Amino acid sequence: MSVGEARAMMPLVEAMRESYPNILVTCTTPTGRATAQELLKGRATVAYLPFDAPWLISRFLRAAKPKLGLLIETELWPGVCDAAKRSDVPLWLVNARLSQRSANGYARGGRLTSAMLSCLSGIAAQSEDHALRFRSLGATRVHVTGNMKFDMALPDDVGEYAAALAKHLAGQVPPGTSARQFWVAGSTREGEEVLLLDALRDHPLRQKAIAVIVPRHPERWESTVEAARARGFRVARRTDADIALDTEVIVGDSMGEMLAYYGVASVVVMGGTLSGTGGQNLIEPCAMGVPVVLGPSVFNFQQAGDEAIAAGAALSVPHAHAALDAVLAWLDDEPSRAAAGVAATQFVSAHRGATGRTMHLLDEISPMPRAASDA
Repeated sequence: MSVGEARAMMPLVEAMRESYPNILVTCTTPTGRATAQELLKGRATVAYLPFDAPWLISRFLRAAKPKLGLLIETELWPGVCDAAKRSDVPLWLVNARLSQRSANGYARGGRLTSAMLSCLSGIAAQSEDHALRFRSLGATRVHVTGNMKFDMALPDDVGEYAAALAKHLAGQVPPGTSARQFWVAGSTREGEEVLLLDALRDHPLRQKAIAVIVPRHPERWESTVEAARARGFRVARRTDADIALDTEVIVGDSMGEMLAYYGVASVVVMGGTLSGTGGQNLIEPCAMGVPVVLGPSVFNFQQAGDEAIAAGAALSVPHAHAALDAVLAWLDDEPSRAAAGVAATQFVSAHRGATGRTMHLLDEISPMPRAASDA
């Protein structure tokens, strides 16, 4: 579970706590557990989910005694589905999304996929397109409730935190000197760091603003530093005690600070959109009021990406060099960039409400006793 996924879960947890006080959140990795514990801060119990074998899951369910189970987005686990059905635990897939690529993969599963989907009490899909893909695989109880990521609540201190981060990243700027701007490549996937660095090497954006590249996975932090140095950039790490004034590339080698990185940015290039992996969550930078540049691969957030572009909050580009062109154009046109930032926050506000619709659906179709219930 990433920090973004855990943060996206928070509106639903908060909504459920009003009616169902005993909530159990499961995860499968130490990082996911630490993330959930940090964000939930005692508002729910956090535990590891056993390996996805029906007999292990059945033992877990007997111990936990849940009245309702919720799977999030794409987390379809055959063992969990089978065990929940055998244990008479209503199981929903909420905030559900299914790309065409994933749907094609599930379709090859034939009866196994149909059997897994038949174990679900229902699916609350992000959009009609996602709903249609689930139905094409044999799912019958599919509803469209919207994307709960739009309901994320920004931390109260995020602005202050981002300002402190910006001051650190800028280094010791002499009095009377304007600090350079930052553009952020957020949650980049494997290969994208090199694409962006190669494009930046001879691009005028290099002199205009500092690049902050934040790889999605920690194992690429050091290789990104080395790749930047090999291309002649002056490089620093976010965790360096001091950052030189002539730094050109900063590698974000920290966890849990993605919103603060977006708060530092004048423009964000969205990770995952240049590598063919479908894109990371563009809603987060938009919620921070920052315009977004999207590469050609956005199938994980297709509807949100299309609507952000239509709203003027994002631009679509075909490759990394064009992404840097778009960043530079926005940096050189402050009125247009400011308008895009306003459009970004309005875009997020206009799509809120999925959490409430999901809760209404669960109450309507899978009602539970309000006194002592677990989710």
